Amino acid sequence: MGKKQSLIHAVLLLPPVFTLLLWSVQQVRDIALPVTGLLLLSAIPALLMLLYEAVSALRRKTLGVDLLALLAIGGAMWLDQALTAAIIAAMAATGRWLDDYAAGHAEREMSSLLAKAPRHANRLEGGQQQRVPLDAVQPGDCLLVKAGEVIPVDGRLDDALAVLDESTLTGEAVPVTVHAAALLRSGSLNAGDAFRMTATATAASSTFSGIVRMVEQVGRAKAPVMRLADRYAFWFIPLALLLAGGAWLASDDVLRALAVLVVATPCPLLLAVPVAMISGISQCAGRGVLVKSSEVLEALARATLLFFDKTGTLTGGKARLVAIHVPDGAATDDVLRLAAALDQMSNHVMATAVVQAAHERGLGKLPLPTAVNEVAGAGLSGELEGRRVVLGSLAYVSSQLPSLSPWAQSLQARLDMEGASVVYVARDGVLLGALELADRLRLETPRALRMLKRCGVSHIAMLSGDRQDVAEAIGHGIGVDEVFAGLQPQDKLAHIHQARARGVTLMVGDGVNDAPALRAADVGVAMGAQGAAAAAESAGVVLLNDRLDRLAETVMVAQRSMAIARQSAVAGMGLSLLAMLAAALGWLPPVYGAVLQELIDVAVIVNALRALSPPAGLGQQQKLTVETVAQLNEEHALLNPLLQQLAALARAVPQLEHSQLRAELDQLQTLLHERLLPHEQKEEGQLYPAMARLLGGEDPLAALSRSHQEIFRQSRRLTMQIAALPVPASQLELQELQRTLYSLDTILQLHFAQEDELYQSMS
Repeated sequence: MGKKQSLIHAVLLLPPVFTLLLWSVQQVRDIALPVTGLLLLSAIPALLMLLYEAVSALRRKTLGVDLLALLAIGGAMWLDQALTAAIIAAMAATGRWLDDYAAGHAEREMSSLLAKAPRHANRLEGGQQQRVPLDAVQPGDCLLVKAGEVIPVDGRLDDALAVLDESTLTGEAVPVTVHAAALLRSGSLNAGDAFRMTATATAASSTFSGIVRMVEQVGRAKAPVMRLADRYAFWFIPLALLLAGGAWLASDDVLRALAVLVVATPCPLLLAVPVAMISGISQCAGRGVLVKSSEVLEALARATLLFFDKTGTLTGGKARLVAIHVPDGAATDDVLRLAAALDQMSNHVMATAVVQAAHERGLGKLPLPTAVNEVAGAGLSGELEGRRVVLGSLAYVSSQLPSLSPWAQSLQARLDMEGASVVYVARDGVLLGALELADRLRLETPRALRMLKRCGVSHIAMLSGDRQDVAEAIGHGIGVDEVFAGLQPQDKLAHIHQARARGVTLMVGDGVNDAPALRAADVGVAMGAQGAAAAAESAGVVLLNDRLDRLAETVMVAQRSMAIARQSAVAGMGLSLLAMLAAALGWLPPVYGAVLQELIDVAVIVNALRALSPPAGLGQQQKLTVETVAQLNEEHALLNPLLQQLAALARAVPQLEHSQLRAELDQLQTLLHERLLPHEQKEEGQLYPAMARLLGGEDPLAALSRSHQEIFRQSRRLTMQIAALPVPASQLELQELQRTLYSLDTILQLHFAQEDELYQSMS
């Protein structure tokens, strides 16, 4: 609600309040003042406003719920009930002022983003800094982001590290540290020293510009906040008019009819319903979720069917290095270093993941390749340190090799079954190894789906363009009820159309191909931080921070807001109905009816404002600090290479010579005893007791503690097997060693995944 309208409502409120104060002074001091005339005059602005709104409603061929207030003020003025007219005018203006307060709260949450939008960028050219308009920035430009400035466009960090405040995008108030080659999203604030970055997108296609466009779209959209109120008014207004007319006819006293109209003035409908709904929208905005109208909020509260796109929604939509596979004797870091050096020249999502992994492993400054040639969708080739390096798909790399090794064919067959992507690396015609990349499940996805089930979503289906086996491996493992794979955009659309006959549907997606399904669903939900603009524009809800648990929280807020709106409307109308009966029987004169109605209105509006507070269970329980969670996640990230080494060694046991196997085992054992086991012991002795106190209950972390016991047991078993490994080892002994390695790898992977999910849910 704009400032102009708020000013109008304030002007409407002042005259009746001022004259009512004068009337009160006259009653106490018995001062001769022309109060009656002033009371009548003070009601005229409110009368004109209500008349304008009633005529506008009739032009739209609707029955406005403010009709009773108009009749009450007009009737009071006609019957020379000046005090009653002024009280009703003050009541209507007061209610609208409260409405302005709630709407202004929501508007401040949303429009605060607009004030942070950058207008210029510092471009570096030939060692000189130039301040240029944001629209002049192009991909590849080198930019300087000074301390306290907002990152102007999406890009990649060129310096060693940067400290960012990402609260605008994620809601997290604590700054985060990112390292060289990290992807930077526009809208984040530089909370540390100045740094250099390379733009990877224009301003128009960057993250923050998309968010600003969506906020402006929400601001321009006039929310039809009266749908619920209109349904109640459909029977309430005729009932009030019939009761007023019946009282007049039965008593032949027109004041009884006026008294009925006065207490029937439907401020619980006029104000309590939109206040509750706009307050709910404000709650969502404060959590980084844009709900574009109250109709959307109402539909969210009734949703029972949920459809998800897979890539970018259930999963992160970004490739991550999972493992490095090498033939006998090759060094994994050498393979990664060569691949990352060549991938510096590509903007492909897999190339970005490879470069990021190299920096995370501390491989140092990467050499720059020359004579680089990229075949879209296939791979790269170029000269690196005087030697020819090729990387890409198996078909692309093998086309430039004398022959294809059985090792590569076996690896490709196995990873195809797992649904992973592979980048092969060759140098001077020799295959050096392969990088396994995968799009990992979002940490919050399982928890979000469980929360949605508790909120009343009875059926969850996944829509994916992947193969059926790959989609099912993800979907069924996280509690999805149905998995539909191999779909084109028109297929997703057909599933949504069929589902709408069974209940209120939600569709969650992030890509351009999801836009038709988002528009077709009762409520489309777009992953807005990194999703396509078409998806965000087609959706009724936009998750600015790309977290699925925010959707579950939004449904909870919607359900609570709608419950409060109904409660306020029903309670207000129920009390008004009792007052109407009393007025019809002559027990409640018009002026006392106006006072009573004012008390009813204030009560239901105050009740509606409860929707500004979060539902029970959101933000009320104790949490781990963001710094603690960041430290824990960083410790897991440092241990991930150890897990990859463990898995690689488990696969390689049968092929390794005894001396090499023993060296690899000794190195692994050292890492286990110096890094992994101390980490687990510290968690068990210090972190878990602290977390248990936050969670409550008798022993909430018993399952994770049991995992620690199994990790210690398998580590001890491995130590004993290494110590007893004979020369040469028998086939049975190697199989037992391999089984222990696989067991330890499995329990560690599961344990880390469980901890990561728990840490995030408690942050």
